[in-house]
Amino acid sequence: MARPSKAQERRAELIEVARQAVLERGVLNLRLRDVAEGAGLSPGSVLYYFPTLADLLQEVQREAVARFCSARERAAGAKTKPSDRLLAMIRSGLPTGPDDELCVLLYELGTIARRDPVYAARHITLYEQQVRIYTGILEAGAATGEFTLTAEAVSIARNLVALEDGYGLHLTQAVPTLETATAEAMLLSYARTATSNPLEDRP
Repeated sequence: MARPSKAQERRAELIEVARQAVLERGVLNLRLRDVAEGAGLSPGSVLYYFPTLADLLQEVQREAVARFCSARERAAGAKTKPSDRLLAMIRSGLPTGPDDELCVLLYELGTIARRDPVYAARHITLYEQQVRIYTGILEAGAATGEFTLTAEAVSIARNLVALEDGYGLHLTQAVPTLETATAEAMLLSYARTATSNPLEDRP
């Protein structure tokens, strides 16, 4: 098997350094020099691998989106019954708090999406992927009779993702306005109403 090239290794290193820098400084305060110093390089050397800081941060965002969506798919896929899959999906989407690195990273990078179409496109992809997973679970539950949906599956899915995003912003603040358990309970309350299913844990 061919060994990764030095360029690939250096790019991967810079992506990791940039990820840490975003978490430590915030994306709006981040400078190319911060990444360069973290990697022990000159700013010009960083630009050899990524033409701009925006290009580097796009790779950070791409990797973060892929990891987040993959983790949620694995959590839901580990269950068989639609109700169990829905429970797993809900519990995999909320930040654990201000120290949840992956969720904080996604929220930080999401601030750029308000101004940059490239970042916005990947942020939309993140949203749509989560909606797709929820929709599949809801449709499967309706097909088996486990769920009696109060609205179209895609509408319920979009509401669930929107609620997760809203609660997640509160959970990742320096001083959270609610706890993860409270946010989860509110999500479950909506999901129970929307599916006409108690969504109870089973031994």
